[in-house]
Amino acid sequence: MIEVQGLTRYYADRPAIQDLTFSVPRGQVLGFLGPNGAGKSTTMRILTGYLGPSSGTASVAGFDLVDHSLEARRHIGYLPETTPLYKEMRVAGFLEMMCRLRGVPPSKRRGRVDEAVEVCGLADRRHDVIGRLSRGLRQRVGLAQAIVHDPEVLILDEPTAGLDPAQTRETRELITALGREHTVVLSSHILPEVSATCERVLIINHGRLVADDTPANLARTVSGAEGAEIEMVLQGDRTEIERAVKALPGVDQLTISPGGDGGWRVVVKTSKPDMRDELARAVVQSGFGLRELSARTLSLEDVFMHLTTEEPS
Repeated sequence: MIEVQGLTRYYADRPAIQDLTFSVPRGQVLGFLGPNGAGKSTTMRILTGYLGPSSGTASVAGFDLVDHSLEARRHIGYLPETTPLYKEMRVAGFLEMMCRLRGVPPSKRRGRVDEAVEVCGLADRRHDVIGRLSRGLRQRVGLAQAIVHDPEVLILDEPTAGLDPAQTRETRELITALGREHTVVLSSHILPEVSATCERVLIINHGRLVADDTPANLARTVSGAEGAEIEMVLQGDRTEIERAVKALPGVDQLTISPGGDGGWRVVVKTSKPDMRDELARAVVQSGFGLRELSARTLSLEDVFMHLTTEEPS
């Protein structure tokens, strides 16, 4: 549904994005991540036809966003970070206006509005004035305007920004449901939201693509680069625990801290893929009490920090 080849955009002589190449198949929910200033917003503006590239190409549903911009945009629903609403209008009237602006035939407008308000949980709010709605409900109206013309692609920029936890959860569930019927590109600073919602993640840094994979595969790749971590809670003498665990082949680094109930929280860093069984046998045979043992799984936030944080010189 989305094809990007060698996409580059300069502002004066400063590159905002450089040589981005990726594709998004039909029906995928893609997380698009990067630190502030990395080029996320520039990329999304190009993909929605609001901005032209300096070089490279981008197409949606087979239509080039420069040569056939209007045709490409007919297939796109866009929710920018600042939700574009006419607050003095009522919900249904606003959505019907968006249908007219996007070329929905008159015979289909009522049905499209009905479906959009139903999908976005606004059926009992369709006659309310938008400006009187809560921020969470206004965000739902923003999503409704993005889907009211039944686009194949949804591009959502920070869709939960400024929402409280309950509103964030509701919006996340709505995006997950929309992802069953649409190709979705989601940009967000809330990484647990991306991890829970998206099946694939792109990460850009300094305008360049630095990662493209599932969250789980990225975590495994970074874990392999940094070394696996295993966490245990042990009962026994601290010095004896340290001596016994350090003596095991494959233990590259060891940290011990109080673990509560008189025990010790022991974190082992190892280059081995998995040495949990070996550690469990060793500590039990040494006479230590084993209360907990688990492999530490990297979160998407860990992966993001690893790929976008500059190493100190």
